[in-house]
Amino acid sequence: MPTTTPTTSVQLYSVREAVADDLDGAVARLAEIGLKHVEPYAFHERTDDYLRAFAATGVTAPSGHAPVLAAETPEAILDATVALGMATVIDPFLPAEGWQTADQVARLAERVNGLAELAAERGLEFGYHNHAWELGTRLGEQHALEVFVEHLAPDVVLEVDTYWAAVGGADVPALLAALGDRVRLIHVKDGTLDGDVDRQQPAGSGEVDVPAILAAAPGATRVIEFDAYGGDVFEGIAQSLAWLSEHDR
Repeated sequence: MPTTTPTTSVQLYSVREAVADDLDGAVARLAEIGLKHVEPYAFHERTDDYLRAFAATGVTAPSGHAPVLAAETPEAILDATVALGMATVIDPFLPAEGWQTADQVARLAERVNGLAELAAERGLEFGYHNHAWELGTRLGEQHALEVFVEHLAPDVVLEVDTYWAAVGGADVPALLAALGDRVRLIHVKDGTLDGDVDRQQPAGSGEVDVPAILAAAPGATRVIEFDAYGGDVFEGIAQSLAWLSEHDR
């Protein structure tokens, strides 16, 4: 078990409509809930706005999501990462068709390794965030994600979306244990394992084995996230935070 309480954050995609309407107000409301950290998305498009919101609330961003792999000038995203005081930038999405063969996965890992070197020049870590298909696709006896990891340089990090990994059929606690310290962050969310995002629920109230997942990644930053939520998503985030505060010790 960790000797200190893990860092807890929230992926701002969860409140994307509020961010689009009033970024400052959305960040302020999360701060009022009790969150001290957030994980912004596409932050390179609104860097000054995020800087203003963070300065007003005292909130910080340990990590952020941006499409680094698809960027024509990834340096611009990495520079925005530095400007916002982040330590880690995560590419959140590569479509399923890019994970179908071992050769595809090996080429992808080579690209990721090169971007990790570019990030390291700026004192940053670079990594990848999964969805369901990286686990649901099998290459021989392994999940595609496992093959990917075999080709990664040691300094490339992972943010495991534990909900999508479970939907993809992985034994998530076992996966986290196997990946070890490479997993710097985990997305914590709950719901039904059929992948219906409209049925996502606050942590601890769905079908995902969140307690076992947390125990398998004791040092990873916990990032609360909802792809969708049937009620007030800010209330759902508050419930997840309360659950983590009670159970993640």
